Amino acid sequence: MEKFKRQLMQGIGLCSVTLVVSTNLAVAVSPDKMNVVFLLADDLRWNSLGCMGNSIVITPNIDRLSQEGIRFNNACVTTAICMVSRATILSGQYMSSHRVTKFGVELPEKVLEETSYPAVLRKAGYWTGFVGKYGVGKIREKDYDFSKEYEGKHWFPNGQGDSIHVTARNERDALSFLKNRPKEKPFLLSVSFFATHAEDKHPDQYRYQPQSEKYYQNTVIPVPKTATDAALKALPPFISDEANEGRNRWHWRFDTPEKYQRYMKAYYRMLTELDLVVGKIVEELKTQGVYENTMIIFMGDNGYFQSDHQLADKWYPYQESIRVPLVVHDPRLPVTRRNSVNDEFVLNIDIAPTIMAATGAEIPAAVQGSDFSALYLTRKAPKWRQEFYYEHPVVNKVSFIPSSEALVTHHNKYIYWPDYQAEEYFDLKKDPFEERNRIKEPKEQPAIQALKKRMAELKQKVQ
Repeated sequence: MEKFKRQLMQGIGLCSVTLVVSTNLAVAVSPDKMNVVFLLADDLRWNSLGCMGNSIVITPNIDRLSQEGIRFNNACVTTAICMVSRATILSGQYMSSHRVTKFGVELPEKVLEETSYPAVLRKAGYWTGFVGKYGVGKIREKDYDFSKEYEGKHWFPNGQGDSIHVTARNERDALSFLKNRPKEKPFLLSVSFFATHAEDKHPDQYRYQPQSEKYYQNTVIPVPKTATDAALKALPPFISDEANEGRNRWHWRFDTPEKYQRYMKAYYRMLTELDLVVGKIVEELKTQGVYENTMIIFMGDNGYFQSDHQLADKWYPYQESIRVPLVVHDPRLPVTRRNSVNDEFVLNIDIAPTIMAATGAEIPAAVQGSDFSALYLTRKAPKWRQEFYYEHPVVNKVSFIPSSEALVTHHNKYIYWPDYQAEEYFDLKKDPFEERNRIKEPKEQPAIQALKKRMAELKQKVQ
């Protein structure tokens, strides 16, 4: 394992920048507008990277971005399902505002043309590209200068009588954009990986490339603390019920020790493949001499249950589902602040305004997120959110995936299941794995009532 890590780290060098000190910020100065590369992984929970504390997984390229930038320990999504989260990332808006609540629903035209970060940057003169999984209906070619959209499976015909893996296709198209772009324009490239999403209808689930078989061969993947019958029984009955999709997919992937090892190794192999593509993109940026003037953001679109609570996939407002990795390489970040960690709540609604602000574009009033670069560029930490509202729609039917709402703070969490009028309350400091619902405990009632009141306020605000 260490041998592979050393091999993958070879040739990945550190860069340097020239710094000046302004009245408010210590930043890297360039005569050109900053370029942006946004990298989005699918179904990747916060602790599935080496830089996020995972000692098993091999992700040296993303880890190096973290060493040269900053990582966020408490990055979360406001809705933990692909299509909604991707609409939120594009628009900077909650589901309640952009109204994408079902598969195949497109963002409103006004949002696509006036509020989305690609539209705002394109109007500002950026050459824009999108590669991979769009996830919000069908991509409109007129919204990008370059677009290659595909998802849903791991292998595609390549037109030459054989197949190409979706991650290799991501690499090919991302590098094509970078190599063939007009060099006189600043650029925005969004690479939306399908990895590490399972191919749900295929018996192998996580279909990695043959050359990745060498990874994790002799590794035993640790089983989550809550992958137990007791943790399952502690869930609301409509979640632990076998009709629930989280339980259904658990049986597909994790219901025996042998399955767990097989599928987790396959999942990690797909992640290492993704990491290698990140390395190729960074290498191309350096070859072109634009790395030091390019913001790179790496994020997951939602978290992922890996047999936690004996569940699989995402959707529900538990920590494994809502927390995602977030790594930012920002050329403006002073050298003294690199390889740092931030513990504030940064949300997927914050991606769009942060990209817009970094390029000097005006942030539309309809954007509900905030520019989080203030958390690492300003000398004095700004006042920042201490809680956030979570929402999720019914998918297909209530028994399949019910709707949910939550108010999440750094210390505790209140969850409401509207379809069942059920409630949960967790003290995250005492119970970080959410094993004990304290909703009926008398001493917790003041805290619960305060959270319910605050949730109602934020719910009204985001709608």
